[in-house]
Amino acid sequence: MHIPVLLNEVLEILSPSKGQVMIDATVGGGGHGIPIARRLSPGGVFLGIDWDKNRIEELQQAIAEEKLDLDRLILICSNYADLPAVLEREGLGMVDGLLMDLGFSSDQLGVGRGFNFQGPEEPLLMTYNENDQPAYMILSTLGEKQIAEIIKDLSDERYAYRIAKAIVCARKERSLVTNWDLARVVENAVPPNYERGRINPATRTFMALRIFVNRELENLGRTLGELQEIVKPGGRVVIITYHSKEDAMVKHFFRDLVAREKAVLINKKVVQPTEAEIKKNSRSRSAKLRAIEIK
Repeated sequence: MHIPVLLNEVLEILSPSKGQVMIDATVGGGGHGIPIARRLSPGGVFLGIDWDKNRIEELQQAIAEEKLDLDRLILICSNYADLPAVLEREGLGMVDGLLMDLGFSSDQLGVGRGFNFQGPEEPLLMTYNENDQPAYMILSTLGEKQIAEIIKDLSDERYAYRIAKAIVCARKERSLVTNWDLARVVENAVPPNYERGRINPATRTFMALRIFVNRELENLGRTLGELQEIVKPGGRVVIITYHSKEDAMVKHFFRDLVAREKAVLINKKVVQPTEAEIKKNSRSRSAKLRAIEIK
């Protein structure tokens, strides 16, 4: 079961109240979205977006049990990078609050898409949406240098070039089409005492490929550039990141908006989970929350 990260902090900062219009742009299983929607009732509008249609279908069933008294409850399979178009199509205009939790949900493991290098053997898709090009096709066409740069830039993997070389050598013998195929190649490419056993050798490579395949940094950049089309003056934006490059993008963009007097920082220091939360949910350890109010 997916446990929402920094839930109390999200609710405190977004401060949803009855009659408002709010978006959870990475709604997933509704860990954040359902508590937000409850506070918008009666009379508010909640828009939940996820790029995985299966998660939207599951959430529709779960949220129906809440019997929320909302003017509109909208759950859509879409990419958050397309938010302005979604808002226009739904006739919503600008909103009072936007949440984006950019974490990879544990619910995505074991869904047959190859995200998990330790679970059952699955096709190496690594996509949230079935219309995107799968990882195994991308890996079959990229050159060694490109693969190395992706792994290094998106995960800080110190053995990126060794791993890339091993991938290119391995695919000459047979195609890398499953999660196990790729995991074995990575494990054989790094030293036996990799990270002193603290993490699996495939962890960073799989993370980097997931980010690249789903164009996560590109989509985040598009959405940041459109915030003033999405959130009305006085509205709030809360973004939770788990990756250094994502956090840097959010941090610098927020600072730029503040410098141009287009927004106000709600928390001058980044908000991170308490030790108590980390103890309950180890996946929250790297989470960083930043928030602004649009002027």
